[in-house]
Amino acid sequence: MSLSLRLMFGAVFLLVAVAMHAYLYRRLVSDLTRRRAVRLTAVSGFGALGVVSMVGFARMRLAEPGVFSAVLPVWFGLVIYVVLALLIADLGRWLFTARTPKNVSEERRDFLAKAVAVSGVVAGSSLASFGAFRAFAPAQITEVPLKLARLPKALDGFSIVQLSDVHIGPVLQRRFLDDLVDRANSAKGDLVAITGDLVDNVPQHIGHSVEALTRLKAKYGTYFVTGNHDYYSGADAWVQVLQGWGVNVLRNRRVEIGDAGASFDLLGVDDFGGRGLVHDYDLDKAMAGRDPARASVLLAHQPAGFDTVAERGLDLQLSGHTHGGQTFPATGVASLMWGERAHGLSQTRGSHLYVSRGCGFVGPTTRLGAPPEIVKIVLLSA
Repeated sequence: MSLSLRLMFGAVFLLVAVAMHAYLYRRLVSDLTRRRAVRLTAVSGFGALGVVSMVGFARMRLAEPGVFSAVLPVWFGLVIYVVLALLIADLGRWLFTARTPKNVSEERRDFLAKAVAVSGVVAGSSLASFGAFRAFAPAQITEVPLKLARLPKALDGFSIVQLSDVHIGPVLQRRFLDDLVDRANSAKGDLVAITGDLVDNVPQHIGHSVEALTRLKAKYGTYFVTGNHDYYSGADAWVQVLQGWGVNVLRNRRVEIGDAGASFDLLGVDDFGGRGLVHDYDLDKAMAGRDPARASVLLAHQPAGFDTVAERGLDLQLSGHTHGGQTFPATGVASLMWGERAHGLSQTRGSHLYVSRGCGFVGPTTRLGAPPEIVKIVLLSA
């Protein structure tokens, strides 16, 4: 993502953060009390929280993780669902009052306003709490059997364990990754594929947490491709660290998996959003010299570009990036944006695409409607 685009997203985030905190102030303070001291205290508090939210998220990938960076996403998740609940409650109140007589007493209107506010806070807090619980819940293993027409019969049953969008950083740290590694190992895959967005901070701050990856066990090793968040966190530095730990990094290149008797091509490309940077998405480079008669699996962080992959005849692409929308109502937005490629298995021109919902989360600490997953792809010969 270019600097100008990132600045635009930052500006939009700032406006949204300020607007949500301003709405909370109006609904929970201004509409419910006329006491000047309370209003001044509240407007200062909500204003500060809005600005701090924006600055905090902007610095998370640079600052050393601490209590503030861990609490901020939880707070923002709470704000989102309380605002959403209050908006729905206000809509209901508007529909109700539109049908009631105009001579309703002021006391009754005040009571209704307070009841709606309390209901919104309770409902929103409950949703946010459940969403946070789901966000930290252990990722479940999704097993996907998949036939590849050109896969050698000797490799029938070969399994790839896919980890995607882990987002180790200010919130998710060593304990989370240790559990994820244990679960991935329990799937007993022949190969582990990490399809980008592994980190959300620089190596000097979270390297000790990410080092848990060295405990991954697979006969054919662990392979990694970059995601957009890895770029934000210093992709080149992370590549050196990962390679030092024995993780195989595929930056627009291809390797053969198997032995002389039976093998397939495993290809990896840099993040599609990294186009124009020093290391950019280059499918041609990754496919250079490949025998089209061989079975192939492509690791690419984003499902974007899959139409071209299908045109080039690759058998399978493993991706992430979308999180399946991660949480309601963004799950609906993801479906509108990506269609059937928002998550799960889809097919184009005989080529298969599996998009993982991801193992971790980014932004607000919440997952509703898109639980985390570890994917186990079981390759079958036709």
